[in-house]
Amino acid sequence: MRNRIKELRARDDLTQLDLAKLVDVRRETIVFLEKGKYNPSLKLAHDIAQVFNLSIEDVFVFEE
Repeated sequence: MRNRIKELRARDDLTQLDLAKLVDVRRETIVFLEKGKYNPSLKLAHDIAQVFNLSIEDVFVFEE
């Protein structure tokens, strides 16, 4: 699974720390998500998508 978090953060001028605070996780969690080393819970994926006003599928791309 890949994601567009870094791209979307840049679009909205958010730092990793800003996003982490908005979704109530540590900054390191955002780092691991962006690097593809961590798969988020459904709740975290939902919370991140809400920050960007997008659907989960628009933020997280599920590949075969």
